[in-house]
Amino acid sequence: MRIGVMVEGMKLLLVEDDPSMQATLRRTLQNRGMDVELCGDGRQALERWRNAPPDVVLLDLTLPGMDGLRVLEEARRGGLGTPVLILTARGTVGDRIIGLNTGADDYLPKPFDLDELEARLRALHRRRAPAGPAAEDGIGGLHWDRESGAIHWRGEILELAPREAALLQALLARPGHAVPKERLFELVFPGATEVQYEAIEVVVYRLRKKLAPTGAKLVTLRGLGYLLKAGE
Repeated sequence: MRIGVMVEGMKLLLVEDDPSMQATLRRTLQNRGMDVELCGDGRQALERWRNAPPDVVLLDLTLPGMDGLRVLEEARRGGLGTPVLILTARGTVGDRIIGLNTGADDYLPKPFDLDELEARLRALHRRRAPAGPAAEDGIGGLHWDRESGAIHWRGEILELAPREAALLQALLARPGHAVPKERLFELVFPGATEVQYEAIEVVVYRLRKKLAPTGAKLVTLRGLGYLLKAGE
């Protein structure tokens, strides 16, 4: 059973060189309300992106003409801020970090679930609209005062342990955007060489409990990291 609602009015640039994958994704995403433009060559995709910027780019990494990471790097260097979801068979942590550091907004390894792909594309489309100044520091009723370091919910300071605060600050700095688990570990446990990597999950668990009354959701994205979104 399909989950979610149709995405109306989204102009999607699908950059994928496999004909079978092209056909499947185009048919599926068009049926879900997206206007899909196809491109199977890296250089051509970059040119189309420059000439007619879409709402979202769905970008494969292994492409003829120009590798997907190079396409993304050139686009960002040229000031193209379109949200990008990388879609690739390269599923290692190193590849994900390289993609995100190059300027990708999200990352989904193959094979993937079509409902999850749609949900991620919808999230990127919603974030494309310019936000007001306060959106940089908060989401929903949560607000991070960068000067004092305090995090407020509806005017009241949240009581957080230092590591919980560090985690929440990192997520509030990019509300609605996935933050890699590796990056969060560096921020929450700076210089801690003897701490187990899984310790970040303990902090996430504790923070989720403290966020429950606010309605904010700390979402785990498989193989990618965590993101913070406002409650329904």
